[in-house]
Amino acid sequence: MPPSTTKSLRIAVLADSDTRWKWGALTADRIAPGPSMEAGPRGGAQVGLALDGFLLRGRATPTARQLEEVGVRADSLREVTAIEFLRAMAETSYDIVVLALVGGGVQAMLHGLARVWDGLEKRPVVVTGYVGVVYEKLADGLLLRHGADLVLANSRQDAERFRAVYEGVGADASSVTEVALPFLGGAAYEGEHDPYTVVFAVQPSVPDNRRDRVYLLERLVGHARLHPEREVLLKLRSRPGEHTTHIEELPYQKLIQRLDPPANFRLVYGNMGEVLDRTDLLVTISSTAALESLHRRIPTVVLTDLGVREVLGNHHFVGSGCLASWDQLDAGHRPAPDEEWVARQGVVAGGTPSGGGSYAHAFDGARERIAKLLASPERSPLAPYYTPVTAPGYLPGILARHHLGPDGTPLPGAPAHDKEPGPVRQIVRRAARGAYRHGVQRVAPVIRRMGEL
Repeated sequence: MPPSTTKSLRIAVLADSDTRWKWGALTADRIAPGPSMEAGPRGGAQVGLALDGFLLRGRATPTARQLEEVGVRADSLREVTAIEFLRAMAETSYDIVVLALVGGGVQAMLHGLARVWDGLEKRPVVVTGYVGVVYEKLADGLLLRHGADLVLANSRQDAERFRAVYEGVGADASSVTEVALPFLGGAAYEGEHDPYTVVFAVQPSVPDNRRDRVYLLERLVGHARLHPEREVLLKLRSRPGEHTTHIEELPYQKLIQRLDPPANFRLVYGNMGEVLDRTDLLVTISSTAALESLHRRIPTVVLTDLGVREVLGNHHFVGSGCLASWDQLDAGHRPAPDEEWVARQGVVAGGTPSGGGSYAHAFDGARERIAKLLASPERSPLAPYYTPVTAPGYLPGILARHHLGPDGTPLPGAPAHDKEPGPVRQIVRRAARGAYRHGVQRVAPVIRRMGEL
């Protein structure tokens, strides 16, 4: 498989959820060496950039509606198993491969790709990273991503933490590359709208229990009743039955039905950027939407009602100046973000939200590194920190979840490792996936609740 020799840059993005697809595709646009990087999202993608999308089959594989809501286009897009993706990487030449996956998925693909590209002088450049704030499992997630040519850090703070972890275990830290979240942008906040609009951005997995979720909804509805002149929006990530990056077992859409909200309260879906266009106050527990909002200078609050706790992720915002409670918001509190903290997060650092100043150059370092790798006559093999020698009790299980053996080869009986699925297999696969999703979304939560009785 010779490397690509045409002027068109070919990039493959493998993602396992709607949010990771958005991150991966937009990151591909931002990091690809070329003259038109200010174009940003693929509504105005680079000339000469061919992007092929691969959606890893699983519980969180995005639906057509979710893909449409994300609003990121690709030249091709298809759903694959891990084995099918590895076969595609063996059969097609790419310059860059972006792994937009959970940590275990990245590790499995690194070992699988090392096998697929074994012996190549000039394999593709492999890039991975995180879709947002990293507030849990820092060491675990980072070591599972080690081995990629570039491990992207979304801020100066993350870059420092990432290097410290790698150096602390004796792993090569040169892959850590500081960038920013690729989906920041939009018009700067210029003043209150009519009506004044409060948006609560929910998260699928935080908080994770009915009591706390009902509490948050009651406070949001109470705020709407206290301020009838305001429009209060509940921004939802997915519709019932859909999955996103995290499983949502207690959809807010169902919980709100018992609260009889007032007329100025509404549920909204859609692209977060479009919702922020009309937002005067963004409220959340710890969503990455807070960083999008801060980037546009929209007043932003990270709630303290349920405590400032690692399990909620709002501890990440300590020092931000954005922590506040619903009682304070009901009384008219307007947060003032700490500029130094904001700058360390790669948010509106010395420029305008639409891309001026340092944010426009946040990906320069990554592009330069990739350009040098692409120009080099040969590339060293992928070398993850975890191997059968360094993690013999951990790595085999990670790989087996994707039907790979300890050496990255498909396990006996791995699905579709030797041929394309036929029509019958495709029908059976769709039915099985539907049954699996139903079990995860509907049956498992009921069993867990019964166990708590």
